[in-house]
Amino acid sequence: MEAHRPHYNLTFAILAIAGIAFALLQSLVAPALRTIQTDLHTTTTAVAWLFTGYLLAASIATQIVGRLGDMFGKKRMLVVTLAIVAVGLLVAALATSIGVLILGRVIQGAGGAIFPLAFAIIRDEFPRERIPTGIALISALLGVGGGLGIILAGPIIAHLSYHWLFWLPLIVVVAAAIAAQVVIPESPIRAPGRIDWVGAGLLTGWLVALLVGVSEAPTWGWGSARVLGLFGLAAVLLVLWIRFEDRVEGPLVDMRMMRLHAVWTTNLTALLLGAGMYSSFVLIPEFVELPASGGVGFGSSVTEAGIFLLPATLGMLFVGPLSGRLASSFGAKVPLVLGCFLTALSYTWLAVEHGSSWDVYLSTALMGAGIGFAFGAMANLIVAAVRADETGVATGMNTIVRTIGGSLGSQISASIVAASTDRAFTTAFAISAGAVLVSFLVSLTVPGRGRVAAPGLVRSRA
Repeated sequence: MEAHRPHYNLTFAILAIAGIAFALLQSLVAPALRTIQTDLHTTTTAVAWLFTGYLLAASIATQIVGRLGDMFGKKRMLVVTLAIVAVGLLVAALATSIGVLILGRVIQGAGGAIFPLAFAIIRDEFPRERIPTGIALISALLGVGGGLGIILAGPIIAHLSYHWLFWLPLIVVVAAAIAAQVVIPESPIRAPGRIDWVGAGLLTGWLVALLVGVSEAPTWGWGSARVLGLFGLAAVLLVLWIRFEDRVEGPLVDMRMMRLHAVWTTNLTALLLGAGMYSSFVLIPEFVELPASGGVGFGSSVTEAGIFLLPATLGMLFVGPLSGRLASSFGAKVPLVLGCFLTALSYTWLAVEHGSSWDVYLSTALMGAGIGFAFGAMANLIVAAVRADETGVATGMNTIVRTIGGSLGSQISASIVAASTDRAFTTAFAISAGAVLVSFLVSLTVPGRGRVAAPGLVRSRA
């Protein structure tokens, strides 16, 4: 039986393809929003829901599908998730109205579960000594895909059409789903139980209220009654959710697990670091695209703006495996602290020096290295702190927290730089630097060496 299980490197290749396809979808649409708005004759508010609806669906699906994976099989739920994403991509690719396009983006959001499912599969299938590197590299792909989305969007829009922003990933997702079904083995590790639908409903409620409030704040105003009302509703539902999960048998998210020192400190770091990373997707392209004649920016095209994020993408890709090796040798806390420090340094440099293209290239290179170190380390710290049958839920919550931080960071940055002045961008860079600096301080409090615990299945492979 053991001899028929595929080599873990083949499993990893399929997980990497699936992960990078989903990560691309996070940012691939962002540079095309104005083009889509013009082509579909819609409003700025309506087209913004292509991003908001996607984030909401991803945040909700991540936790529920992660729990289903722990209960019924990670491989099974990975294939189902990829199939749902493929349906969403097909709907979006064929859409000729903003409503249908938003529907496609919401369906695509189910892909948020790909990463926690991938972490759980790696923990179950990889030899113990290979787990940290595998998790770190898959984690880095989340940032790599985000950066690639910004880089590739310009050429696709310029030479094809926005429909190809969905046709091209559809090909990759279908191939990944077929390969996952055929190649990846199903794990025998299960967490028997039932779905806590009340807990899922409360989780959905506070996430929707929070993310809609954050997404609409730049339009409605951060101090408007509607935004404050949504934030208040989110706070109330969050408290009710925590109280309910503490008392119910078989909760969707075990609050005792969430209170583990290694888990909550890592999640807080993820919140702050996510705010910094996603801010870069807004700040840097918008800054470099401003006309140089105005004294701000370099007058870059959409395609040229994407090139400024190329050092960050390459940094994440090459540093990800190094993060895993550091975690194996010294514990995952070391690359986490190093990553937060480098990311804070990158934003500090941008706040002080952004007058030349080389300042931006240097900063994005530091940022990519920092995020590559930190993202891989966070996933490894979470996996090391929880039981094997909690991996999907625990890493899913870490992903959600990072998404919330990213939403806050990107929307706050967008509000600040609406004035398109050098002072506005300097302020936004400084605020991002401050958020990531706090993440560095929090990372220092993460306990211990954070070595990855033994997986449910430990194998030696030729």
